[in-house]
Amino acid sequence: MIIIKSDSEIDLMRESGKVTGFILKELENLIRPGLSTADVDRFVEKTIRGAGMIPTFKGYGGFPASACVSINEEVVHGIPDKKRILREGDIVSVDVGATYKGYVSDAARTYPVGEVSDTAKHLMEVTRDSFFAGLEYCKVGCRLSDISHAIQAAAEGEGFSVIRDFVGHGVGQKMHEDPQIPNFGKAGRGPRLAKGMVFAIEPMICEGAYDVETLSNEWTVCTLDGKLSAHYENTVVITGGEPELLTLGE
Repeated sequence: MIIIKSDSEIDLMRESGKVTGFILKELENLIRPGLSTADVDRFVEKTIRGAGMIPTFKGYGGFPASACVSINEEVVHGIPDKKRILREGDIVSVDVGATYKGYVSDAARTYPVGEVSDTAKHLMEVTRDSFFAGLEYCKVGCRLSDISHAIQAAAEGEGFSVIRDFVGHGVGQKMHEDPQIPNFGKAGRGPRLAKGMVFAIEPMICEGAYDVETLSNEWTVCTLDGKLSAHYENTVVITGGEPELLTLGE
């Protein structure tokens, strides 16, 4: 069941989203060669708690950190580690969630570490662009799969693949609510969108094939062929007009 949020609930999510968006914007300046993924996590947790909020990810299903920090071929759920050092030419995806008075915001970005390859730049651009292609259909009356189809078309049209095993989702009092929102599929299917629905829309796009594997830590998901993957996510409110992005940070 898709939970429709009231104006007051969306107000709480909007406050949470401001902090999540702020963090992801600040990371544009913080990410650099020599930084550890634990340094990234430390900044995320300090900022969330400093705003009087709770890091949603910490302890979620046993996850040990406040941010997922995934490097290069790591698609999602990278565990921060002081020994994992960012190096020139890497790309790093950071996924962040903050909870304010019981309401969650969820967003992610992929960042270049120093100077990166043209392929990496293109992948990051297309991943972001595919999100905004899907956003065009985040309007009352559109069907859920219209979002999915638009994301897939944008990514595959540039020669990249869409991860199948992980999808977007509803978000609210829980980080993962109904519905699931694949980043692929035929248009014109699923429920029609209504005012007050709130989604975490999150294209995960890869350079090579979309097959993935989970590492022995039981969290980190990597592309099976070892090629690059990028991630772009925002918490999105369906309104009576244009969708509202709660975590844009811009």
